[in-house]
Amino acid sequence: MTNTIGSSVRYYYDAARLRPPLRADDFVHVPTAVAMWPHDLTLAPRERAERLYNVRSYTVFPRGGHFPAWETPELYADDLRKIALAAI
Repeated sequence: MTNTIGSSVRYYYDAARLRPPLRADDFVHVPTAVAMWPHDLTLAPRERAERLYNVRSYTVFPRGGHFPAWETPELYADDLRKIALAAI
């Protein structure tokens, strides 16, 4: 094995312990694309995403999960292309 489990879970550890909690008025102004994969760990309704982020694209996919580039590469790549072209 590659002995990389520590670095792969570090983000989750840091996020749970070091990130300040969200406040009611927190909002990310950067244009944001959201991809919802039906077999991922969690699904956020569009309304929830729009409350916290400047959502410019919100896509619900018919299949895929936590590793979409591996599980459904064609859907993942098509969505990235769509988002990139919209930004031009």
